Amino acid sequence: MRRYGGPVLLCLVGVAVLRITLFSDLYLRYVQAALRPCLIASGIALTLLGVTTALLRGRGGRTPADEHEDAPDDDGHDHEDDDGHDHDHGHHGAAGPRIAWLLTLPALALLLFPPPALGSYSAGREAAQRAAQGVGRFPALPAGNPVELTLAGFSSRAIYDSGRSLTGRTVRMTGFVTRGSGGTWYLTRLMVTCCAADATTSKVEIRGADAPPTDTWVTVTGTWHPRGKLGSDAAWPPALDATSARTVRQPSDPYETRS
Repeated sequence: MRRYGGPVLLCLVGVAVLRITLFSDLYLRYVQAALRPCLIASGIALTLLGVTTALLRGRGGRTPADEHEDAPDDDGHDHEDDDGHDHDHGHHGAAGPRIAWLLTLPALALLLFPPPALGSYSAGREAAQRAAQGVGRFPALPAGNPVELTLAGFSSRAIYDSGRSLTGRTVRMTGFVTRGSGGTWYLTRLMVTCCAADATTSKVEIRGADAPPTDTWVTVTGTWHPRGKLGSDAAWPPALDATSARTVRQPSDPYETRS
């Protein structure tokens, strides 16, 4: 097994990456869609490298890893003793292969039990921090009601738009449910720049509709409920007077993309 341990690990990791990118949309739980080609290329390269290494070792060929294992010790002697017998020096390379087997854990997780997208727990850990954005006028919204908006787009207009472009408009947004104190609930969405590791939270307080269970995905239609001075902490999070809240399936891409 030691002979083929490395190739097996390479193939396992490669197949796991291909499973979530080439054969499903699960990769969208972790990275942006633009990174899909890079992930597919990486998965193919790892799988081919593992297969090639296994074939070479099966035919008695030598790989760079084999040459490293047979390299002379620091004292200039080969791993073979003078009597021609091989000896397994436990202090040479033993820790490396054992540690490498830990790679099987994330690979098997991706193959068998893909972790879910970030949800209410991750959103709740982020404090209400907002970068300083100057109050100003935003471009006009598209004609017609309801207008589809991202939570980030709605929040920016509600907090910073001096032109009050949301006034009198019906908007529709999709996100998952998070809870606040006193029965308050929020429509929430995580926004990423590159991957799930840099996710930040956008949320809108929903008024006038019963709260579905936490982490349920909902499409909410309603009108902006102004509060607080523009650009102030009192204006965050923005609020929406809901006219309908409909449970929906989680979208294949659960994150909003930072523009």
